[in-house]
Amino acid sequence: MIGLLAAAQAVAQDTNDNSSAELKNWVTIGAGSTFVGGDKAQFMHEKQIPSGPFGGIEDFHWEKFIGKKGFLSVDGHGIFDNHDYSLRLSLSDPDKGYVRAGYTEFRTWYDGNGGFFPHNDLWFSTRAANGYGNELHVDRGQAWFEAGLTLPDKPVISFRYEHDFRHGEKDSTEWGDSNLTGGLGTRNIVPTFMGIDETRDIFQVDLKHTVDKTDFGVGVRYELDRNDDTLNIHRRPGESADRFVTQEDVLNDDLFNAHAFTATHFNERVVLTLGGSFTTLDTDTSGSRIYGSGYDAVYDPNYANAQRFDEGFLNLQGGANTKQYVGNVNLMLTPWDSFTIVPSLRIEHENTDGSANFIDTTVNPALPVTETPTDYVGDNWFLDVAESLEARYTGVTNWTFYAMGEWSETEGNETEREVIAPAAPVENTDWRRFTQKYSVGANWYPLSRLNFSGQYYHKIHEYDYDNRLTASPTGYPGFLDDQNFKTDDMNVRATWRPLGTLLLVTRYDFQLSTVETSAGSLNSVESAETTTHIVSESIGWTPWSRLYVQANGSYVLESVDTPAANLPGITNLVLNFPSDYWDANVMAGFAINDKTDLQLQYSYYRADDFVNNSTFSQPYGAGFEQQNVTATLNRQISKAVRASLKYGFYHNHNETSGGHNDYDAHLLFATIEYRF
Repeated sequence: MIGLLAAAQAVAQDTNDNSSAELKNWVTIGAGSTFVGGDKAQFMHEKQIPSGPFGGIEDFHWEKFIGKKGFLSVDGHGIFDNHDYSLRLSLSDPDKGYVRAGYTEFRTWYDGNGGFFPHNDLWFSTRAANGYGNELHVDRGQAWFEAGLTLPDKPVISFRYEHDFRHGEKDSTEWGDSNLTGGLGTRNIVPTFMGIDETRDIFQVDLKHTVDKTDFGVGVRYELDRNDDTLNIHRRPGESADRFVTQEDVLNDDLFNAHAFTATHFNERVVLTLGGSFTTLDTDTSGSRIYGSGYDAVYDPNYANAQRFDEGFLNLQGGANTKQYVGNVNLMLTPWDSFTIVPSLRIEHENTDGSANFIDTTVNPALPVTETPTDYVGDNWFLDVAESLEARYTGVTNWTFYAMGEWSETEGNETEREVIAPAAPVENTDWRRFTQKYSVGANWYPLSRLNFSGQYYHKIHEYDYDNRLTASPTGYPGFLDDQNFKTDDMNVRATWRPLGTLLLVTRYDFQLSTVETSAGSLNSVESAETTTHIVSESIGWTPWSRLYVQANGSYVLESVDTPAANLPGITNLVLNFPSDYWDANVMAGFAINDKTDLQLQYSYYRADDFVNNSTFSQPYGAGFEQQNVTATLNRQISKAVRASLKYGFYHNHNETSGGHNDYDAHLLFATIEYRF
């Protein structure tokens, strides 16, 4: 850090502060480190900062005019050990066209830890349970090239090629099982991980032009996706039935899309827009699910342990074809200056046909392994018609009123057949969905320093299912008859500036959601009710020109209630679920002098909803406490040189993990910016 500041001083001595030239280019170099005590993976996952030293070019920009109107620019950054890199090149001339290219790569960290069973403090470290550490990551990247012609009074034509990738490992919520619970049965708490290997190539051509009062555009897009992912599960570690599962999911698809739009401005009061799109998607799938004594095991029909009954599959081959048609119409009418109305219509039809075949493998210690060739055939379709009507009125002094109605009518069918002897239809369900949403709101400005706003909406989702099979299906949604979701939401906000240096914003939100379900012999019942209250406050204060303070806070009261919690025989297996929390943050800035300023930030989050229900079920609920403190000192050393020094402290305590995800971390980071 001292070396960086010394370098900044040396550069500043060579810089002419009296120069009148505008410094449009810059490079910012930064270096620092984090010092983490506790779960490093959890810190890296939540803050997306590596543990240990990192640094490099934080920001770079260079530009230059070429000829009369040509413009060349280069932007980028590269932070080593943060695996964050970017480079963008652009050459453009408004009367000719442009050429652009770039590359971006960044890393996302994950914590591979699994669950915690508090009854007997059961916890599986990821390395002991799965043979890998919990500091997982996925690298994402994109390389692209784009070119376009922008000749005056000619159609604008553009071409873009893009290559995306995603590689690495991340945690999965499909945890493995353990029976080491002190006699309380099986719990799924063993950590698992996913292997990610995905690429995507996109080619896109678009044409846009204006004729008289109409803007129009057409385009095509071709996309190739190649995914080879794995799900890796460790079941019953440390027991006689210890085994590993590797499921490989290979997905290759080709997508073609053609789209077009028009926008016609008949006059200042009438605007009509039209749009249409056609997409076809061809998908090929393959893979397997194999049990063995380790990951990536070779299928062994004789592999068997006591107390094991597993089902996997081999040689999966399948595919599907999807066709989608979308059209929409929007009309904006302004019959008079203070009133605007916007009706719109959207129609979508989609149809998918697919099939798959594989060998079903069942491992049973009491019987020989059975291998059953199995074929599945399925298809589904739906037609959705959506309408909306929006109106806004400003004809009353200091008031704005608006209202909107949205409607959607959808019908479709899902059919799936298992082609074995004898043929066994799995599902054949007709379904209908009707959605309504009505919103009203107003803004009121009684004083120049005071305004209010309020909004209310009512939303209904009504689902109706018609099973066309003789037997009762067990898969979702075939076993349902009806399911209705209702939501009422309102919020009010007041913005008040009692003093020229003080701004207050107060907001209250309320939401009530209910779910009614009917299935088989079960009559319609209210299966869930969610109630949410949110109170938030924001304060901005500038007591004098050198100091400002910004504070925000919110308190959330939320509960999910279900009649199942009170049914006979449930015995705490299902609980009503509270999810209350509150958070607060404050930021202050102080200008020490005309070249030096200090910024301080503090945030706090607390959720106290964890219930130790391990005797009856795997306990859930949020139990967190997090605190973050940062201080940043900025110094304008010269016109061309600016330096900063940042310190941060981060604290995390997680009750649901039994403290295994806790950490305390310190951050120290310095930067130097040189403008030229």
